[in-house]
Amino acid sequence: MKQIFNPYLPSYEYIPDGEPHIFNNRLYIYGSHDRFNGTTYCENDYVCWSAPVDDLSDWRFEGEIYNRKQHPHKEECLILFAPDVIQGPDGRYYLYYSVAHSSRMSVAVCDSPAGHFEYLGDVKTKDGRVYGIQSGDYVQFDPGVFMDDDGSVYLYSGFCPKKTEDEHGRIMEGAFVCRLMPDMLTMYELPHIIIPRNWTCPDNAGFFEASSMRKINGIYYFIYSARINGLHYATSRYPDRDFVYGGRIHSSSDVGLRGYTIDNSAYPNGNTHGSIIAVNNHYYIFDHRFSNNTSFCRQGVAERINIEKNGHISQVEATSYGLNNGPLSAEGTYHSYIACHIRNLTITSDMPKEDRLKLMPYITQDGEDRDYGDDQYIKNMQNGCMVGYKYFNFNNNIDINKNTNINNNANILTTDYVNNSINSNNNNNNNDDINNNNNNDSNNNNDNKNKSFNKINNSGSSVITIAVKGCAAGTISITTDTDYADKKLSDYSICGKKKINISDDDKWTTVDITYNRQEGIKPLYFIFEGEGSFCIKEFSFK
Repeated sequence: MKQIFNPYLPSYEYIPDGEPHIFNNRLYIYGSHDRFNGTTYCENDYVCWSAPVDDLSDWRFEGEIYNRKQHPHKEECLILFAPDVIQGPDGRYYLYYSVAHSSRMSVAVCDSPAGHFEYLGDVKTKDGRVYGIQSGDYVQFDPGVFMDDDGSVYLYSGFCPKKTEDEHGRIMEGAFVCRLMPDMLTMYELPHIIIPRNWTCPDNAGFFEASSMRKINGIYYFIYSARINGLHYATSRYPDRDFVYGGRIHSSSDVGLRGYTIDNSAYPNGNTHGSIIAVNNHYYIFDHRFSNNTSFCRQGVAERINIEKNGHISQVEATSYGLNNGPLSAEGTYHSYIACHIRNLTITSDMPKEDRLKLMPYITQDGEDRDYGDDQYIKNMQNGCMVGYKYFNFNNNIDINKNTNINNNANILTTDYVNNSINSNNNNNNNDDINNNNNNDSNNNNDNKNKSFNKINNSGSSVITIAVKGCAAGTISITTDTDYADKKLSDYSICGKKKINISDDDKWTTVDITYNRQEGIKPLYFIFEGEGSFCIKEFSFK
């Protein structure tokens, strides 16, 4: 099986808001569809990708499944926001979606999970009134559709910005739910709030958007976005009431880990949307990341998670390996766009956003929006910039398919040969491959900052070759230290560096960097100090 990276789809594909579902032993991703160099969210039509559950490296493009022109209503802005899909009691597949700012929940149907869906109708009350378009209705947005064990179908939605109603008098007060009749369109009763605006939870962890429901071991998990603060969850013994805050599951910017915050993140920060799926005895969280120095070019990422005996989910960090179930091999060539850590260490919190963006490296591609060419790269590497990849296996004697545990409290990475399967009675009761604890106090413990990430065994000098282009003069350094939000450039131990002086924006050239390769499972970072800027296409272990 090939290695798998984040993003898990080809680099030319921009599918955020991913809802993962398994039908007929294939994992399908249903999301909105951004356009490269787009000027707003979700400018393209719905497409679908799928992979066999026994090989998550083998993604197949299923093609367009729904076109905005099929939507029969005139809307202020004909853009397809995040959808969700469910197989109904009749065996057909139902796609729920909301056109931007319409507050109308529409439904399309198909006989197969990735065929061409046809418009069916809009979610309505028992008396036939389309719900969501009148003053006093709850705003319909970001559907999450769920079928319980008894066949009951629930539709979740909601939006909770600072204002409490939109310009049409429609209410925005939290997350809500209604139960649908077998026709998949008619509500048994009007929606009611399950997570209100004043819900008890930590600061910046309240519901914003992106409703999604899962049921695991008899516990209902409501997954949602806390705006730019990551994917969070709440739990209940019921699908429609009594939800209690659980915690943060994932942030593609590592907000909540190692001291990173909304304003000082490990990767460009923005909105978030996704959910959980079980594949081959392991659970995964699907989310998205940002690229092209904008909020409108988002790409799907995924990470394996651990669900503890008591139902708790600890936050997992963003990695480059995602669905790979273990570190990448420290050999061969890797695209630079699989970076999970992008910062400029010279940026200060008092800088205007526009100035910060000018100083940040970012992932981009040449040309226009397209459906071919897996050729993203990193652009705008300049003084103080740091890009990172997690994790690589630098050992010669450790099976990378075994489980790898990362304990963020001790800042030590070890290998673990425990079989982490889903027990029939307890989901993932054993330690999973990543066990990240959201504990900023211990993550920020200065005594731990310079601890080795694992037991060191010197392996001698090796070479990493980087393909670069641009106009820059300075030093590229390599470090395998652990990153922290408040860690300065001078705090990183450098294991290799090379001076560069390049002056061609069009032609890729290679730079060989000799570094002290030490055994272990480690992150890999490139840091630049100097003048000018350059791009990174790929890097190779020699």
